[in-house]
Amino acid sequence: MITVPDPLKPSGGPVGKPVSRVDGPLKVTGAAKYAAEFRAEGMLYGVVVSAAVARGAIETIDAAAALAVPGVVRVFTHENRPRTAWFDSKWRDEVAPPGSPFRPLYDEHVHYSGQPVALVVADTFEAARYAASLVTVACSAGAHETDLKAARAKAATPPKFRMSTDEPAPRGNADRALKAAAVRVDAEYTQPAEFHNPMEAHATTAVYESDGALTVYDKIQGAANSQTFVCNVFGLAKEKVRVVSPFVGGAFGSGLRPQYQLFLAVMGALELKRPVRVVLTRQQMFTFGHRPETLQSVSLGAGADGALQAIAHEAVAETSRYEDYTENLVNWSGMAYRCDHVKLGYKLAKLDVATPCDMRAPGATTGVFALECAMDELAHAAGVDPVELRLRNYAEKDQVNDRPYSSKELRACYREGAAKFGWAARNPVPRSTRRGTALVGWGMAGGMWDAFQQPASARAVLSADGTLTASSATADIGTGTYTVMTQIAAEALGLPVEAVAFKLGDSSLPAAPIEGGSWTVSSVGTAVKAACDGVREEALALARKLEDSPLAKAELEDVIFADGHIGLKTDASKRLALADVLKRSGVAAVEKTVEAVPNLVKQQPYSRAAHGAAFVEVEVDEDFGTVKVTRVVSAVAAGRIINPKTARSQILGAVVWGIGMALHEAAAVDHALGRVMNHNYGEYHVPVHADVPDIGVIFVDEPDDVVNPLGAKGVGEIGIVGVAAAVANAVFHATGKRVRDLPITLDKLL
Repeated sequence: MITVPDPLKPSGGPVGKPVSRVDGPLKVTGAAKYAAEFRAEGMLYGVVVSAAVARGAIETIDAAAALAVPGVVRVFTHENRPRTAWFDSKWRDEVAPPGSPFRPLYDEHVHYSGQPVALVVADTFEAARYAASLVTVACSAGAHETDLKAARAKAATPPKFRMSTDEPAPRGNADRALKAAAVRVDAEYTQPAEFHNPMEAHATTAVYESDGALTVYDKIQGAANSQTFVCNVFGLAKEKVRVVSPFVGGAFGSGLRPQYQLFLAVMGALELKRPVRVVLTRQQMFTFGHRPETLQSVSLGAGADGALQAIAHEAVAETSRYEDYTENLVNWSGMAYRCDHVKLGYKLAKLDVATPCDMRAPGATTGVFALECAMDELAHAAGVDPVELRLRNYAEKDQVNDRPYSSKELRACYREGAAKFGWAARNPVPRSTRRGTALVGWGMAGGMWDAFQQPASARAVLSADGTLTASSATADIGTGTYTVMTQIAAEALGLPVEAVAFKLGDSSLPAAPIEGGSWTVSSVGTAVKAACDGVREEALALARKLEDSPLAKAELEDVIFADGHIGLKTDASKRLALADVLKRSGVAAVEKTVEAVPNLVKQQPYSRAAHGAAFVEVEVDEDFGTVKVTRVVSAVAAGRIINPKTARSQILGAVVWGIGMALHEAAAVDHALGRVMNHNYGEYHVPVHADVPDIGVIFVDEPDDVVNPLGAKGVGEIGIVGVAAAVANAVFHATGKRVRDLPITLDKLL
């Protein structure tokens, strides 16, 4: 039995403290290695040739000129690729949606613009890149469709496959309640496709070993996902494939699924029996998963006092021809507010695009944007303060699942966020506030995100020198996983952070889920703690057996682990150093590997979610229509915060993403070509330092012993949910003009 101390008691150890990143020195000195930085003798370099049509068939590929370039080793196409798995099931990764997964270089068919159609491999990157420009691909172009609005009429309800994305059954009679409502809002909100654009481009270095094994350095949010994919597709045994991904330069969902460079690099390494590296260009970063474009219709009906009587929320989203990617998009409207009459609908339109994929708070970021803008419109129409409107419609329980929340401190988020922002001084009249020549607007929005826990495993090894090594095959995509896991392990055994090392990003380590969904601390952290608690028990058992041990009769609840010692709680002088316990016992190390699984009996009676509220100030130049966010306060209730420093960084980054969604980001698609035209950093706009204002972050105290043994809910997603709506609502307050089509650019305000 593993005893888990009460996580709600104040911690005297590193948990809850603002510990600086333990991996920080490696990153700032350049010692941290990313997927494209691992070297091997005899390295070859692969460069991808992309399709120029959105739909069609390859008629010919002429690689003669490329093969004539000195240093070129091979040009792979669908005509000379090796045999790979046949069944779709072999190509499905851990998070693949229903359908037939994309298979690079599989046949002559082109499914979307930018699809990889050839791989040029050479002994230098420069030779491969030049040779790739010489490959001539002739295609017969078919009729394509990339315009979601044009395809809207053909959208259909996706197949039922995952409960979290199935739209819930209607409750009450929303149509009748809407007709009878004293105040009504009917609006459509649109959001374009957005692309992840992490600093590190997707890359894979596949090293062929002399015994036929592979060591694969991949940019991925879960090394085991890439390992399973490679083994299944190429028919390899798991012991022959090791995937390593110690550092990831941002991913935000783009690394949940193995991307096509992994297949191409492994294919090249196996065929040529040499190491092969494939790095995608910035332009090619726009040729796979993305946040899907959505069209959303929201209708709200309320009494004269703003009390909700009906909600109708229907959405149409894009997906590819070959997979049905779905998001939990409209369900939030059935959960966020108390309302007896709700109707939700969700449809997919199949387009000639790459399958979309998860992107920071998938579904919630876009669905809550529409809902929270509509709530702001309702507040204005009813003459009720936006915060007060949300309090009047506060949901004490999850009406979709008819369950109470394990904890919900959203009221405190509203209260503390509004106080820090100074919301009470807001003049409710649009265009009523100026600062010099600029119109000033204040807006706010609420948000929520599921608090998940997944099964996960971890290993803890306490060595006789008093150091502890914990490990799990999870990832760190910049979120601070190395650091918080180190803190959790250090606290469990009463060690200083400096005496603890955490290993991750390696498929040979204990199994862990992909890093996503804000569940890593909840899942892997629980496993790390459980493994360390197992070490605690074993260490105490050894201490009790020592001759003249002051702990001979002590039980686990009688001792405390602190300062590298085990001591009696009642007498601090009676203690033993952990290192001495192992040495005197003749034990080199104490090791425990544990799989932690959710406590369903405890969790199932409840819905579990993180909540937040964003308050935003904008300045709008009345003459030019330019918008600048000048102030943000984000108040978050996310259970126990393991590290307020790294958690704050997560919220800061998420808020910046929300600003980008509201004001900057949009894929400009030429539908005549079916191609994203602004596929670069120069024209695909993201916020820069000049766009980011002072951001205040508040973590509301929220004890929760149901969500997981640590009480932590995760913060990676909740910080972005609601931010775009708060910006849009602030722009309306400043100008009196409601922009429902993101991003809010100057042409839409003039």
